[in-house]
Amino acid sequence: MNDLIGQHLEKWTENKSGQEALIAVFTHVRDIPYSVRPELNHPAHYQRILEFNAGSCTPKHLLLAEMFRRLGRDVLLAVYPYRWAEFEDLYPPPLWKLAQTMPPGSHLACKVFINGRDVLVDATIDPPLGRIGLPVNASWDGQSDTLLPVLATGEEVIYHPSEALLMPPPQLDDGVLAFYRGLNDYFDKIRQDRPGAGPG
Repeated sequence: MNDLIGQHLEKWTENKSGQEALIAVFTHVRDIPYSVRPELNHPAHYQRILEFNAGSCTPKHLLLAEMFRRLGRDVLLAVYPYRWAEFEDLYPPPLWKLAQTMPPGSHLACKVFINGRDVLVDATIDPPLGRIGLPVNASWDGQSDTLLPVLATGEEVIYHPSEALLMPPPQLDDGVLAFYRGLNDYFDKIRQDRPGAGPG
């Protein structure tokens, strides 16, 4: 059986256990380039993020939750409403125009039971995107809450991983897909620029 998740988990956590294994998994998932690919957002297909080496918050955290579960941790999925337009200062003008037309988004993160409490773990933003001011969780100690990369506009909604199919799917239309394409192209350009380069 070709267990792609198991293969990566074994490789990422080789000679590590406990807290070190959790941190290693977090770091590897965080470093997967952020890219919105709607075909990966369905809970039945998220594992393909390992084939593409790219994905947004949904496949990243479905993967993180599954790997943490395989490491023996209890995991919950946490969904937060937000607005794409909150990042006004980070978008180039054409992308900002599209962002203003976007419907509300749903950001997915994980809550992992560690030392008697649910710890917020967010691996959304890969480090190169910090160059334009996106909030990167540059390190995690394996026990403290990380920061959310979005400003939640409402209450969090919690799902057990077995309830992932109940999470609301994103709205998709031509305008939304055009924004995603523009966003992915912009982020690819940022990664290709030299460190310290601005958005241009």
